Amino acid sequence: MGGQVATSSNYPYYYQHYARSQDWLAATLVIPRQLFSIDHDLFRSSVRRFIQEEILPYHADWERDGVVPRELWQLAGSKGLLCCDVPTEYGGLGAGFLYSVIVAEEMAASGASGPYFHLHSDIVAPYLVHYGTDEQKATWLPKMARGEAIGALAMSEPSGGSDVQGIQTVARRVGDEYVLHGQKVFISNGQLADLVIVAAQTNPGSRAKGLTLFLVEGDRPGFSRGRPLDKIGLKAQDNCELFFDDVHIPATNVLGEVGGGFRQLMQELKQERLLQALRSVAVAEAAIRWTVDYVTQRQVFGKSLATYQNTQFQMAENLAATLAQRVLVDRCIELHLVNQLADVDAAIVKLNAVELHCKVVDECLQLFGGWGYMWEYPIARAYADARQTKLSGGSVEVMKVIISRWLFGPDVAKIRTRTGAVQPVARAEAEGA
Repeated sequence: MGGQVATSSNYPYYYQHYARSQDWLAATLVIPRQLFSIDHDLFRSSVRRFIQEEILPYHADWERDGVVPRELWQLAGSKGLLCCDVPTEYGGLGAGFLYSVIVAEEMAASGASGPYFHLHSDIVAPYLVHYGTDEQKATWLPKMARGEAIGALAMSEPSGGSDVQGIQTVARRVGDEYVLHGQKVFISNGQLADLVIVAAQTNPGSRAKGLTLFLVEGDRPGFSRGRPLDKIGLKAQDNCELFFDDVHIPATNVLGEVGGGFRQLMQELKQERLLQALRSVAVAEAAIRWTVDYVTQRQVFGKSLATYQNTQFQMAENLAATLAQRVLVDRCIELHLVNQLADVDAAIVKLNAVELHCKVVDECLQLFGGWGYMWEYPIARAYADARQTKLSGGSVEVMKVIISRWLFGPDVAKIRTRTGAVQPVARAEAEGA
């Protein structure tokens, strides 16, 4: 920092100072990453440049506004940052999931938590790619790739979020239409969304078997949005309640099969949880980078804070744990690329990554002293933003339930084949009986 105190006037420069040193941590790692090619590295450089030029100088203003301008989405689309994994015939980059990984990592590492590109591109768009009709894909995916239409996913309700089977929003079939009635909450991209994928019960009382997904356009009569929610962190990220007061939608807006919504959600949640894990590791790496830079320059009792054994040991432990988690995340990415990432894998990597994320930013903030509690510092923002990672995409408690069922399920044990796929087998067989 060179003794300079970050204020609202010089904060953008302060942020960019750290953004320009993104390669510092990668250069210190004893286990280099093997996932990416030269083409990936070039794309990463372009993403980093876009963040530095088009996002970081304005992010503090967006935090005050509570929303990112629509123009940024269109600009990101024009630069190829949206829907990287969507096939080219539907307007996407068609480049593969690793390009989506790069965008998500760079956004997280920069501390730019406002633009939720990964939700739009890698959580919402895949539902259309995997389950949409040709007409649905042709209508929405090109607009989403260009940033002209923003997507959201509406699962959570006031009565609960992680219990997807307990969704109470109802869709009644009336002739060639469905009439949607209910309420959703904590919906990211909710204020700006032009398309919302809504989970609703088409057979109330049937829980998982009655769940269906619907495409709901943002201008449908009866569809309204609540005020932006006042969150602890993610101040620039658009998040609100959604209300469906007898919204009439054509039967052609069903996404996939009637009653197939639960299976679709469970299948897509694996990628969502992996995305959270890789973003958490990117933030932990960034927090370490910021902190090493700060403690090296910070003087305490006449010498650098970095010379104290407590500082050195604490940062050594954080780096070791983060590197180990990075290796696990990269292995899970490899499995996902060949469709071999199991539900329990996604739960494990998400659980470990978010727990580490919160621990690292907390311990790094402590080394900043009082300055770490100031909103002008990226570490303060990272601390405030971190807490939601234990809640979204399934809470850490739900991750533990998934892992426990895998360990202690009464009917099956799970073992890995040579290909790495998880296969159910009789417990007696797994134990060699």
